[in-house]
Amino acid sequence: MAEDRMERISYHIAEIMKVLNLDLNDPHLRDTPERFSRMYLEIFEGLDDENEPGMTVFPNEDGFEDMVVMTDIAFYSMCAHHLMPFWGHAHVAYIPTDKIVGLSKLARVAEYHARRPQIQERMTHQIAAYLERELTPKGTMVVVEARHLCMEMRGVEKPGTWTTTSAVRGVFKKERVTREEFLDLLGRRRKA
Repeated sequence: MAEDRMERISYHIAEIMKVLNLDLNDPHLRDTPERFSRMYLEIFEGLDDENEPGMTVFPNEDGFEDMVVMTDIAFYSMCAHHLMPFWGHAHVAYIPTDKIVGLSKLARVAEYHARRPQIQERMTHQIAAYLERELTPKGTMVVVEARHLCMEMRGVEKPGTWTTTSAVRGVFKKERVTREEFLDLLGRRRKA
């Protein structure tokens, strides 16, 4: 199946390259269709449900009820509108109820949702929804900051512009103090 997909992608990329009058005999371009297809199958791994990360959870035996925050989860994604890269950092917080999560899973959840043609707003909400479903926490908040090549390299051409999105659920939505605590932690991290 993967071989078939790779061959089909390679064929179409070679056709696009021909339309652009690129010389497929050039030693630097000769294997580009195959490299491109391998790359796309890798960066779009999040389209395959089999790659969804399992959520390793543990009983919250100590009754921990304070915020768990993971910041600066680096990710790379592809803009669904132009298939150009966007990248940045996701910041995730949740307040546990009866279970806590293995920390590496927070990073894997962000990575999984980034590895597909994506828009930043949807990705932000997908991460929050996944955590809500798997952890049933008191609250979840996700902030994603990203740069988009579709805005920097073409179109409006504004290099260095950052876009920030958020998804706010549960006590983070209801209690302003809780939300501000998370944002304050992000601010302190930047100053350090």
